[in-house]
Amino acid sequence: MNKPIELAFVLVCALASTAAAQGQAAPNKVGIIHVQQALVSTEDGKKAVAELQAKFEPTSKKLESMRDEIASLQAELSKGSNTMGEERRRQLAREIDQKTRDLNRAQEDAQEEFQREQEKLLQTLGQRMMAVISKYSNDNGYSLILDVSNPQTPVLYAANNIDITQDIIKLYNEEAAKAAAATGGAGNAAAKKQ
Repeated sequence: MNKPIELAFVLVCALASTAAAQGQAAPNKVGIIHVQQALVSTEDGKKAVAELQAKFEPTSKKLESMRDEIASLQAELSKGSNTMGEERRRQLAREIDQKTRDLNRAQEDAQEEFQREQEKLLQTLGQRMMAVISKYSNDNGYSLILDVSNPQTPVLYAANNIDITQDIIKLYNEEAAKAAAATGGAGNAAAKKQ
C-alpha cells in the first residue's frame, strides 16, 4: 500500500474504533472538499489571486519583452546568415546566448518569488479555511473531511451529496464578511469618538 492510502485507512479505522468505544449508535458522517477550488473561489481567494497577478504583471511583461528581443535577434541572424560577415554572425550568436541566459535566470527568479508569494497566500488563506472547515464539521456532525483536490488522494469514489466545497465557500465568505464588519465597525466607532 502507498502512504496516502495507508493513512486514510488508519484514519477511518481509528474513527470507527473511537465511535465503537464511545458507544455511538449513529454512523460517522464523512465529507469531501476540493480545498484548492474552495480557496480560490472565496471572495478573499479571488481578491488574493487578482493581487498576486497584478503584482507579477510587470515581471511577466519584462520576461515577454526579453523573449521578443531574443526572437528578433534570432530572426536577424537567420535572415542575414548568407549576407552578413562572420564577425557579425558571431556577435549576434553571443548576444543571443547571453540574452537567453539572462532570460532563463530572470524566469527562475520570478518563478521562485511567485512560489514564495503563493505559499504565503495559501498559508494565510489555508489557516482561515481550516477554521471554517472545523466549525462546519462540528456544527454539522462530520467525523471526517477528506481533501480530494490532489489527484494522488486515496479517494477512488465519493458521492456528490457528501461534497461540502460549496458550503465551505459560502460559510467562509459569511465569516469573512462578519469579521470585516466587526473590524470596520470598530474602526468607525473609533473615528466617531475623535
